[in-house]
Formats: sequence, structure tokens, C-alpha cells
Amino acid sequence: MSNMLDLSAAQPRALPGSTAAAQAGWVLLFAAATAAGSRLEIPHVPVPFTLQTLAVLLAGAFLGARNGAFSQAAYLLAGVAGLPVFAGGSWGAALLLGPTGGYLLAFPLAALVVGLLIDRYRTLAWSVISMAAGLLVVFIFGTLQLYATTVRDFGAAVTSGFLIFSWWDILKLGAAAMIYHEAAKKWRRLPVERDRG
Repeated sequence: MSNMLDLSAAQPRALPGSTAAAQAGWVLLFAAATAAGSRLEIPHVPVPFTLQTLAVLLAGAFLGARNGAFSQAAYLLAGVAGLPVFAGGSWGAALLLGPTGGYLLAFPLAALVVGLLIDRYRTLAWSVISMAAGLLVVFIFGTLQLYATTVRDFGAAVTSGFLIFSWWDILKLGAAAMIYHEAAKKWRRLPVERDRG
């Protein structure tokens, strides 16, 4: 019986604050983290290298599917509303229709996918797989829109919109998975979305 109690006490827990206001605060914090990631930029045409997807992956992992997606929707809405939160300090709805728009529009879905998958197993390998699925969503949408708007050759779109970023996103994927895996030993969720124990 004491062993069972010890195991229960060792389970990951959510940080205090299950109120709507607390959850909204975490959602906005991750939206701001995505905006900050857009400013850490290595210019490249047609799509720059940024740290945005690091925040997207962590949002899905820590906030869960719903709130992770909300955080990225809030980020996009801030940019559409005129705040300079996109790469290079840009903003506006027109950017979402351009060559980089597919990547941005995929952020909420990517966070949703990560949030849905990541709790199935508590291993580093599964964290990597879950986040890789989220990244794949971003690159599928991004490459397709890049092809449709700018690079009218599908092979060239895959090369310039996906393959060229592989090394960069492997680094971000590894960093995000390690951050989540270590932090989740204590806090699996930041706001309490569905953990009520």
C-alpha cells in the first residue's frame, strides 16, 4: 500500500491554476513565445530560418491539444491585427496568403497534433515522434502553399521549403523533446486542462 502511495506521489502534475484566466495567461504566454521565436531569424528566401516551431511544439506538449492550438491561433490573430509578430517584424493577413503563409496557418493544427499524441507514452522517443508529427504538419502545409504561390515546381518546392530546413528542425525537434521530457517529470501540463486529480 505504501508503495502505491509513493508511486502516486511521483506522478507528474499540472501547475496550480485551472481557472479560465490562468489558462488564458498560459495561452498568451506561448503565443508571445512564438512571436519571440520569429525575431530570432536567419534570413533566407523564400522562407527564413526561425525558432517559431520550437514554441509551437512546446505549446502543444505543455498546454495540450486545445490550449496549444488556441495559443497559435492567438499568435496568428495578433499578426493579422497588425502586431509585428511574424518573421522580420512583419504583420498582416496578406502574409498568410504568401509563400510563408502555409507554415504559419499550420501552427494551430501542429500544436493540436502534438497535444493529442504526446501523452500516450511517457518516453523521450515518443515525445520526439509526437513532435515530429507536428513538424510534418507544418511542412506539408508550408510546402504546398509555397508550391501554389511561388515555386511552381513541386520538387523545387520540397527542396526549398522542406529539405533545406531538415537540419535546423532536427535541432529544434531535439531541443523541444528534451525540454518537455525533463520538465514533464514534474509538470506534464502547465494549466490544468483535463487533469483534475
